[in-house]
Amino acid sequence: MDAPVGSLYDEELRKRVKQGEFDLLIAVGGDGSVLRAGHLCAPSNVPILGVNLGRLGFLIQIDRKEWRNYFERLFKGEAWIENRMMLRAEHLRAGESVGVSKALNEVVVGRGQNLRPVRLTAFVDTRELTSYVADGLIAATATGSTAYALAAGGPILPPELRNILLVPIAPHLSVDRAVVLSEGTTVDIAIKSDNAVLSVDGQPPTPLMEDDHVTVRAADVTAQFVRFGNPGYFYRNITMHINENSSGLSR
Repeated sequence: MDAPVGSLYDEELRKRVKQGEFDLLIAVGGDGSVLRAGHLCAPSNVPILGVNLGRLGFLIQIDRKEWRNYFERLFKGEAWIENRMMLRAEHLRAGESVGVSKALNEVVVGRGQNLRPVRLTAFVDTRELTSYVADGLIAATATGSTAYALAAGGPILPPELRNILLVPIAPHLSVDRAVVLSEGTTVDIAIKSDNAVLSVDGQPPTPLMEDDHVTVRAADVTAQFVRFGNPGYFYRNITMHINENSSGLSR
């Protein structure tokens, strides 16, 4: 089936974005739509304006009831551009590249559908950091710190930070602390078991073999988002979602 016109899967739209025809892309949906827009627009330096039709909207400042007001402010020049770091993940087998992906949220090496934990060793700039026996390991951006990494117990990082966050998922008798690394760091995740998979920004997983490696570093492209007002919007968003969840649990 062909993608509907205006869909982020529409090949004609994707081609026009890559050719630099647009100054701005408006993504209407939830965080998933904004993630897909980020992957499409970052290489072409096209800013994204998100309008939230989903539930959470950590990446989105504008609610569906407020779009007219914000669009008026946009046309008046009251917006600013927020830059968010992305990650580059490369899958290596026997020293040869199997594939390269970009991530706005996170790169996950995990156990997939297999119930056995995976065994991984993480290296930072060629030096061994630690080994994990866990359900997986997340390498996240500051943007991804409010996604899977947050659910795994990681810290919340301000969106402007250009750091790599390492968070183990359900570690078994191994290091259970998150580690925050600098932008210039290269993380090498060595696979020590035969049941691991690689998933980037929630995309369908790729099977990994024992002795494969996944290297993660800052990407050479940046996702750009249109924002309004002061950067405090991020903390208001976080507080609102935490309060909503707390209220739901107390009922």
